[in-house]
Amino acid sequence: MLRNVSFEVEEGEMVAVMGPSGSGKSTLLYTVSGMDDVTAGNVMFNDRDISQLKPNEMAEIRLEEMGFIFQQMYMLKNLTIFDNIILPAYKSKAASGKAGRKEKEEYGKELMRKMGIIEVADNDINEVSGGQLQRACVCRSLINNPKMIFADEPTGALNKQASGEVLDEIVRANREGTTVLMVTHDAKVAAKSDRVMYIEDGRIKGEYPLGKYENETSLKERERTLNNWLHDMGW
Repeated sequence: MLRNVSFEVEEGEMVAVMGPSGSGKSTLLYTVSGMDDVTAGNVMFNDRDISQLKPNEMAEIRLEEMGFIFQQMYMLKNLTIFDNIILPAYKSKAASGKAGRKEKEEYGKELMRKMGIIEVADNDINEVSGGQLQRACVCRSLINNPKMIFADEPTGALNKQASGEVLDEIVRANREGTTVLMVTHDAKVAAKSDRVMYIEDGRIKGEYPLGKYENETSLKERERTLNNWLHDMGW
């Protein structure tokens, strides 16, 4: 349960949410993205109070303006990797006509090329590695050019190499203008964000500004200072 939580995420910002297990990290993510209903207060997204919207209105915003990446890589088993990626696009307003669908298909291929998985476009979901599958989930989250991505432990089920590759794609999306709110338990992952919020017992206990991540040379220092702060928070 969240208690007296109030915060803002600026357009183009990448914010990591950390805290002990059961502290309310995922609840926060699901609440501000409209997946869970609020029992009090308001959630403003792009100047709209989404806590007051009807289910069909909220569904439209999630489709057109939000992207989601989860630790569990939810994909439809009867579709190829490419079809899984573009399925949300077919539901969007931009793909209402034949030309719109074709444009979305080309954009899906462009995303797959950018993320190095175009060669598995026609594969079934059980014919690719975990890292490839999660990069496909990143592609799917970007297919409708969302204003914001909500990521819940997006690297939690991956090995070190795959984790780094997926995180790099999320950082790249952020640099290209997509706002990111990401729950993570990994300080190495959080060190690439602009700001870290620490949650404990449903409350925001503290925030740590890291600034924009520029390159690998600064990463160790960012990790060191973040870990020192997390230690002070009781991590």
